[in-house]
Parts: sequence; C-alpha cells; structure tokens
Amino acid sequence: MTEQISADKISRAVRAYFLAIRAMDADAFANTFAEDGTTCDPMGTPSIAGRDGIREFLSSICKNFKSVGLTEESIFVAGNGAAVKWTGKGTSANGKEVRFEGIDVFEVNQDGKIQNVWAYWNPAEMIAQL
Repeated sequence: MTEQISADKISRAVRAYFLAIRAMDADAFANTFAEDGTTCDPMGTPSIAGRDGIREFLSSICKNFKSVGLTEESIFVAGNGAAVKWTGKGTSANGKEVRFEGIDVFEVNQDGKIQNVWAYWNPAEMIAQL
C-alpha cells in the first residue's frame, strides 16, 4: 500500500507548478515533476514524459507569448493529488490578449514531485483569440 502524502506536500508541488508557469521558467517547471513524470496537456493529446520533454513543452508555449500564466482559483487536495480550477491569461508575441480556463488534475509522489498531470481545457478557445 502506498503511504499517504501530506496535503502540505501536495499543495507545495502544485503551487510550484503554477509559479513556474507564471514566471515562464521552463527549468523550474520541469523540476516540479519527477524524473519520469508525465503531462497530458490537454487531455486527448499524447502525453509528454520526462523532464526534458516537459521543459521543451513549456518553452514551446512561452516562445509565442510576451507573458502567459495560469492562476489557481480553487485547489482541492485529496488522496495523493489535487484538482485545480485555473484561469489563464497572456499577451501574445503580437500583442493580443488571451483568456482561457481549465482544470488540472495532479498526482504527486512521495518525494513531493508531480508524477502525472492531466489538463482539461480547450486550446481552440485560446487560439481563436489570437
């Protein structure tokens, strides 16, 4: 049986993830994940595994924006993870403002690193604003 992870450890991992996105810091973002962590962002697309792939994923998004970030609206910690309702906003490289929202579901490991993230949002809503 897997040992229960503290709600504080889960909350710290989740906060670090969102802080790294707002800072547009791909290295800090990748380091919130376990070495073999995965993200499926958005659901329905192939998951990305490992810190190198996860780092490149955020870098590829950030290069299209002057600023972009997600802000946690509600965090629900349960078991060894959390579900987070968030709102995103950003300014594209050509100066257009975008707003979008979604829910991320996190699984955190014993080391306080993110093992898996499943992101539920519709990128078409953001792209339509660009």
